[in-house]
Amino acid sequence: MSTLGKFFKEAPLMRKGRSHDLGKMNLAQLWSAYLTYPIIMLYFLLIIGTAVLSVYLSHNIWLSLIPIPVVIAVYPTAWYMIHRYILHGRWFYRNPITASMWKRIHFDHHQDPHLLEVLFGSPLNTVPTMMVITMPIGAIISGWSGAFSALSTALVMTCIYEFFHCIQHLAYKPRWNWVVYIKQLHVLHHFHDEDGNYGITNYLPDRLLGTFYREAKERPRSPYVFNLGYTVEEAERYPWVMKKTGAPPRDRPDPARAPRREELNRRA
Repeated sequence: MSTLGKFFKEAPLMRKGRSHDLGKMNLAQLWSAYLTYPIIMLYFLLIIGTAVLSVYLSHNIWLSLIPIPVVIAVYPTAWYMIHRYILHGRWFYRNPITASMWKRIHFDHHQDPHLLEVLFGSPLNTVPTMMVITMPIGAIISGWSGAFSALSTALVMTCIYEFFHCIQHLAYKPRWNWVVYIKQLHVLHHFHDEDGNYGITNYLPDRLLGTFYREAKERPRSPYVFNLGYTVEEAERYPWVMKKTGAPPRDRPDPARAPRREELNRRA
């Protein structure tokens, strides 16, 4: 298999044991795993390649830079919409064509939030999505140079998002208050109510669209926080995800991994 093929090769899912268990890793171990992880290395290569193409195709370097702040402003909202309406959309698992993709891109992550292999999305899904969202914006502003500038920005932002996403599931108490804050919000999303706090580093769309909540006591605990609505009853009716998993969906995390209630209720 080629090197590029290895980058896109899916890691075995829902197996016994974890090769990268964020619940047992410290920050130094995360840096080592993150910087050497094939998907992240691929993103780094794509960042360099798209940046070089942007400069090579540019007729006005300043015009080619304009898509950067535009993408920085637009990307959090795009991520919010994808996370809320696609990754948490139940219609994906009800279709045999899309069930496998839905399982890979989000269901597995909610079933085992500490497993690094399913925290990162597959590049076969993430890269085309980034291209569709950002390249037209850049192209409108400054042609092909702007298109690659916009894509490069999205790739950089994705790398940043994914690193902080790892920290939010890491057995590590951040020293920076802002990181403590976003970590607590994301823990609520995974262990209290999945229909809120869709952001990773930016929760402005959540605030504007009414899905933000700061503490567990602000809303009841969702019965679907761990299975995203893909219950045993749903699995019997739409079995394709369950067949891929090899086991019925779980409706609660490993008790050893559930965050303590006082941590959920604690203020930043």
